[in-house]
Amino acid sequence: MNLQSSLPVTDVSEYCRDIETHLCRKNDGHLIRIVGPSFEIVSRWAATGVPLKVAISGIDRYFERYYRKGSRRRPVKIDFCEADVLDVFDEWRRATGITTSAAPQNAAGHPEDAHGQKRRGPSLPEHLERVLVRLSSLRATGKLGDGADPLVDAISAELDVARAKSGGVRGDQRRVIVDRLAALDAELITLVRSSLPADVLAGIDRDAEGDLAAFRATMAPEAFADARQRAATTLLRERFGLPIIAFA
Repeated sequence: MNLQSSLPVTDVSEYCRDIETHLCRKNDGHLIRIVGPSFEIVSRWAATGVPLKVAISGIDRYFERYYRKGSRRRPVKIDFCEADVLDVFDEWRRATGITTSAAPQNAAGHPEDAHGQKRRGPSLPEHLERVLVRLSSLRATGKLGDGADPLVDAISAELDVARAKSGGVRGDQRRVIVDRLAALDAELITLVRSSLPADVLAGIDRDAEGDLAAFRATMAPEAFADARQRAATTLLRERFGLPIIAFA
């Protein structure tokens, strides 16, 4: 996720201008105005509480997929990015524990994509495969420093064993694996936090609070504190490229 500065959604016009500026940059300088139906779409993101950087991350996700298709033929309108923006927003809400009735849901209360279909996450074997790839990349980049290598290697070894047997496990065996994944995830986050200076951690916490500004008035203090901690963890993952080892 792109670490843009977050904007509490209090000024819809400014929010739309920032989105328009980013869209122009992604379109190699070609300006696509956010007006009419497009303005309504982006205004709805603002009203729902989609943080600016989350919206930008969704736009970037669309463009990454668009670039893989080969030569571009025409500039991208913001309308095409909505499904990806809502996907990233849903991921961010699940990571922070935020709920909002304004987010698209189906009749059963499950998150929907732009086509009204329930979003399906990866299977446990797929999840483990993705995490192993991310951990291998993380170790190769050296972002965490040599001191983190033993833990990353140990986690990778455990996940490799879990992957070998995860396809056929059910019931209690599956719960044991899922619980262990949550513990490994917490262990990795704790290691990274303990390696950072206090001023860096304070800055991450401030950014997390800014991301949640649109929701603060409607949340109990305890719920907001929990969401802020989750949001800070999400920012920490973004900064270091940490995978989400826990499996929901």
